[in-house]
Amino acid sequence: MLSRDELAAWLRLATTPGIGRGLARQLLAAFGSPERVLAADGHALRALAGADVVGVLKRRDPRDEAALAATLHWLETAEAGSPRDIVTLGDPRYPALLLETADPPLLLFTLGRVELLSAPGVAIVGSRDATPQGLENARTFAQLISEHQLTVVSGLAQGIDGAAHEGGLAGAGSTVAFVGTGLDRVYPSSHRPLMRRIARDGLVASEYPLGTSALPHNFPRRNRLIAGITRGTLVVEAALESGSLITARMALEEGRDVFAIPGSIHSPQSRGCHRLIQEGAKLVETGDDVLRELRFGFPSEARRAALSPAQPSLFAVAASPAAEVGGPDGALRAALGHDPVTFDVLAARTGLPPDQLAARLLELELMGVVQRLPGGLLQRHAVA
Repeated sequence: MLSRDELAAWLRLATTPGIGRGLARQLLAAFGSPERVLAADGHALRALAGADVVGVLKRRDPRDEAALAATLHWLETAEAGSPRDIVTLGDPRYPALLLETADPPLLLFTLGRVELLSAPGVAIVGSRDATPQGLENARTFAQLISEHQLTVVSGLAQGIDGAAHEGGLAGAGSTVAFVGTGLDRVYPSSHRPLMRRIARDGLVASEYPLGTSALPHNFPRRNRLIAGITRGTLVVEAALESGSLITARMALEEGRDVFAIPGSIHSPQSRGCHRLIQEGAKLVETGDDVLRELRFGFPSEARRAALSPAQPSLFAVAASPAAEVGGPDGALRAALGHDPVTFDVLAARTGLPPDQLAARLLELELMGVVQRLPGGLLQRHAVA
């Protein structure tokens, strides 16, 4: 546990305007600790950081004391079962994989099981506006990975991130959520119950000081931590312009593996994954594919079937007769497959006249079997 003076010095170095993470690390390398940086002679500091930075570091700001008081209060008022901590760059608990990255944070605020920072993990990221099948894929992959004692790492966002955390919590490896706010905030607010569960059974972490709001530029910075602390990043669904692709490219820059789940060529949420595959990401269809690439062991066939029920290939277009699928609309449900599809493609698969197909689709939609997606796409509901 940091002393009051040590914590004050770390917070000061991490939050002083004009001192970026790179310069802060240079100062730490030169002087050894934040306390020594703040106590250093002005001439020595000026040689490394310039006169403007020296002036800011030597100036007393009442806000520093207020931030220290708020942080101490936060540390001291932890709820039972959800310990609070701060892990600094000089702490032996600091994750080794982050130390290997180009831009490790000076400190991490943590809520929950701090030991998970150093557990072997896999990042699972994807679209906030995920399809039902994408959400199911994220949960299934995450649970299988977690069952192999690997920690699932994501960003607590809507959509794929949330589903990945839920799957991670279902296994022994649990989950780590890196957030783009201070840990006294919850974003999105709808994930407050999920964040509580992660704080109790996994870990929530942030490099941002308490009181930091959900600012847009915080999240791309946060993504480098998700990519940097894991051995590989799995992208479940992603549009061509998405934060998930930023995370994947950051992982590639750090020499980590990147995996992508393919989908329908007609789905906007699959285009980012297809682009990654074109650029060299590994195409995966099951959680075992990810584990195999990372060279982890596999469960027995029986155990794997229990953990991850067999599903058809994501590329497969089912063509079973109605009797095999069940019910009078079995063939239509089979033709829908598991990925978003256009009306024209569905008409070609089934051979039904457009008016008859539209009527049957409407019936299935009212039954909750079919869901209409943006762009005129149709998808079989994940539980149908």
